[in-house]
Amino acid sequence: MAALEDDDRPKKKLVHEIGQDLALLSVEELRDRISLLKDEMARLQAELEKKRASRSTADQFFKR
Repeated sequence: MAALEDDDRPKKKLVHEIGQDLALLSVEELRDRISLLKDEMARLQAELEKKRASRSTADQFFKR
């Protein structure tokens, strides 16, 4: 019965702390973390590009 109860528990959200010890992580856990970080990098890049475009539009509007 314990196995069924374990499946019902919410899964812990994958979090990666920069600089943490990686020695205890499995290959699968390392791959998951790489995927997580790649997704986060893409999200940050998209936000950066959005802000640059907004800034460029504002600069053009207020250009003398």
